[in-house]
Amino acid sequence: MVTTTENTTNKKDALAALDQADHEVLGKADSVETDFQKMFESALSQSVIASGDIVKGKVVEVQSDYVLVDINYKSEGLIPISEFRIIEGQNNIAEGDEVEVYVDKIENENGMVVLSKDKADMTRAWDDITEAAESGRVVQGTVIGRVKGGLSVDIGVKAFLPGSQIDLRPIKDLDQFVGQKLDFKVIKFNKKRGNIVLSRRALLEVERSALRDNVLSDLKEGQEVKGVVKNITDYGAFIDLGGVDGLLHITDMSWGRLKHPSEAITSGDELTLKVLKYDAEKVRVSLGLKQLTKDPWEDVIQNFPVGKKLIGPVVSLADYGAFVAIGEGVEGLIHVNEMSWTKKVRHPSQVVKIGDDVEVIVMSIDSETRRISLGFKQLQPNPWVELKDSYEPGTVIEGEVKSITDFGIFVGIADGIDGLVHVSDLSWTKRVNHPSEAFAKGDKVRAVVLGVDIENERFSLGLKQLEVDPWAIIDEKYPIGSQLDVKVTKTMDFGVFVEVEEDIEGLIHISELSTKRIDSPEEVVKVGDTIKAEIISIDPDARKIGLSAKVVSLRETQSNVDDYVKKVTSTSKTSIGDVFGDALKEMKKTSQVTPKTGTPEAE
Repeated sequence: MVTTTENTTNKKDALAALDQADHEVLGKADSVETDFQKMFESALSQSVIASGDIVKGKVVEVQSDYVLVDINYKSEGLIPISEFRIIEGQNNIAEGDEVEVYVDKIENENGMVVLSKDKADMTRAWDDITEAAESGRVVQGTVIGRVKGGLSVDIGVKAFLPGSQIDLRPIKDLDQFVGQKLDFKVIKFNKKRGNIVLSRRALLEVERSALRDNVLSDLKEGQEVKGVVKNITDYGAFIDLGGVDGLLHITDMSWGRLKHPSEAITSGDELTLKVLKYDAEKVRVSLGLKQLTKDPWEDVIQNFPVGKKLIGPVVSLADYGAFVAIGEGVEGLIHVNEMSWTKKVRHPSQVVKIGDDVEVIVMSIDSETRRISLGFKQLQPNPWVELKDSYEPGTVIEGEVKSITDFGIFVGIADGIDGLVHVSDLSWTKRVNHPSEAFAKGDKVRAVVLGVDIENERFSLGLKQLEVDPWAIIDEKYPIGSQLDVKVTKTMDFGVFVEVEEDIEGLIHISELSTKRIDSPEEVVKVGDTIKAEIISIDPDARKIGLSAKVVSLRETQSNVDDYVKKVTSTSKTSIGDVFGDALKEMKKTSQVTPKTGTPEAE
């Protein structure tokens, strides 16, 4: 029989055994539950990744075109290598790097996850970029490469920096900025398209404006300033003084002659200049470079006295002469008239050319107008001096007619020297309207030397001087009272001209044509008629002869005309002579000109 105590003990043991069994069962259940939870969480973690998510991953492999990234999914993801920063040709990514990526597609046709680093960076950065663009805040970035039209910049995402926004002035070498970390301003962005446009120029303009205010506040005329050649034009150069531009005109670059500013300066040069003029209202600054050195014209009279011989290069040619550099910043002019003693120089290129070293002599200096006249022919023998010594007045020469002008003919005398026979020296008696009536170019003529004017370079000749002047013996040949048969050559209101002998005419006044009173010469004579007339006056110096047909008629009637003849003779030198002179003036149309001789322009 079992006692109560035993029963109690047995119950306790049974209960203990049952508890132990329960604990073992429960332990196994807990273990199963823990493993399941892990598996559940692992599956859960994979299932929550979806397109459009941003997750962290680890680079497991870097290939030539793609980067393989593990995002703790059943397969790795692919990212194009171009989405990673490349500096100086090297990829800025390596195995083991942790990156934040954007899930673009869960699976492609190869079962791979398509990822994007650019989109992840863009998504994370957009809030910051939006705030920077709206507030105007400066963003920092690294230039990672050159692209069409500008540069690619990493500001957390890729952004575009146009070439026009890189600097204040155009930049030719964009590659110099690659790898540099710079400040930028966001000037345009499109979140939907993922486009970001930056500007460095906008920040530089702000700096320039502040610097400009400082420069302008201190700027004054006469001040020396430093600047950088910004750009060059045909007429000068614009200089950046630090926020403000000044003009350096070509005439203020050098005391000497410049054809183009590029002969003195180049773009980018740093220069020290002088402020010549400053207009604060219009913000215009005129600068000078040559003004920092002494003006060579201050000592030009001492350094280049009149009569000094010099040698210098021909630096410029003009229609009227050649400019020669005779010192630093000092030029003189050889006028075309001073280039040759004998040749008519129409253009200086006939004698010299640019770059020729020529010997010259200083002839005159005008410091006020900055002009120096130089002589070239003066250092050569003067042929006019030799000519005067060789050809005394009265010497008979023979030469060829070189040219014909209104005022005479030019006859070749020596090399490059022609003598002039003025129209008034062609004939003692013939009236020559134009020399071409009697001469042609190339005709051989004999002439008498009348004189040589060295100073004016004139060689005067005469043709009529080869013969005796018929007027010198006219009063001996035709004394007063001589009666002649003369031919009427011309009728005028006041009388008629008659031919005394070949090329010598006389005048019969209307009052001396008839014993009757007539109103017109045509009442008694006409051109071509031959009439008898008596010489009543002769003036060899004035080359005038007065005749009277009336006296002849009176003598034929045996009238007492002695008193009349005496009266006419006494008044003829005044009244008839004056009429004769007035008639000649009226008839004379050819003007007499005394030109400078030399090589004339042929007719």
